[in-house]
Amino acid sequence: MYLNKLKLNNFKNIQQADISFCENVNCLVGENGVGKTNILDAIHYLSFCKSYFNVVDSNNIKHNQDFFSIHGYYDFDDNCSQKFSCALKRGFRKQFKCEDKEYSRFSEHIGKIPLVMITPSDQELIVGASELRRKFLDLVIAQVDVLYLDNLIKYNKALVQRNTLLKHFYQTNSFNIQSIEVWNEQLISYGVSIHKQRKTFIKDFASLFQYYYNYITSQKEEVELEYISEDLEHNFANLLQNTLERDRLLGYTSIGVHKDDLGLKMNGNNVKKYASQGQQKSFLLALKLAQFEYIFKRTKIKPILLLDDVFDKLDLKRINQLINLVGSDRFGQVFITDTQLGRVETIFEQTQMQHKIYRITEKGISDAK
Repeated sequence: MYLNKLKLNNFKNIQQADISFCENVNCLVGENGVGKTNILDAIHYLSFCKSYFNVVDSNNIKHNQDFFSIHGYYDFDDNCSQKFSCALKRGFRKQFKCEDKEYSRFSEHIGKIPLVMITPSDQELIVGASELRRKFLDLVIAQVDVLYLDNLIKYNKALVQRNTLLKHFYQTNSFNIQSIEVWNEQLISYGVSIHKQRKTFIKDFASLFQYYYNYITSQKEEVELEYISEDLEHNFANLLQNTLERDRLLGYTSIGVHKDDLGLKMNGNNVKKYASQGQQKSFLLALKLAQFEYIFKRTKIKPILLLDDVFDKLDLKRINQLINLVGSDRFGQVFITDTQLGRVETIFEQTQMQHKIYRITEKGISDAK
């Protein structure tokens, strides 16, 4: 599977673009601020029905314009071609279509075009709040397991309802145990399933992560992933009961899979506190490459790989090592952004892999050679 052509209208700073891509490595080169990352974000929209960077869709409409549209033309391994489109007009609901058929729920599309994206802001996955690591877990698993995504959506809806009820009880100095138990039952039903799936995922994912960390660093550091969660699989009902009084005072649910975390360790220590910036960057790259491998092993589809400004702070030897990896048959279509045309040309002069280089400027997009 690969993205053959991308058409954009009024997306962020791009008024209009019509770009054809190759099946292997595509390099977008230009100065900061010209729109390289915006092209990657448009490709991300076509996989997940949303921006990687901005959760407010209307903010992605070009200034002083009324709408944006993104159209992607994909070729699949069975000689099938499909067009996917995302469009938003100010004041209207976002639309997402396969060919000319609109999805009734965006979740129906997730997993059809698997994708992995790596950006400088992903460093927050290592040093930021637990919410970001939960989102990482959810993003990977949801691309290969429709049931997981469905359970997650239903769990979050039940969580919102329970929290709304707790807040109401706090504000009105009232309480009704029967109404709470309705939502407890749903949290337990969906939460236990999510907990099991996350635990199984981390067990399978850890070996892939270890492999890529060793490849990237050529080091013998011991790295480890740990699922940090309460014993929800066997004890969720009791935990909800034991924390009910606290939840009433707080006005929200303080226990459940929405509080889980992914522990990141190196030589037994927390990566966030004890690893250098270089080690953290290697840790992050290994997580993302393992994400690619995990999805591929379970779907038999090679995800599209987006690498945004990943060469920064890597020496040329490490860059060549990364390019030789992602440009190999092990991976599929790859998109890379960089600010230095000379560096990109030097890298690909030393390899025979199929590639295209695009020069991005404020005036538009053109082939660099």
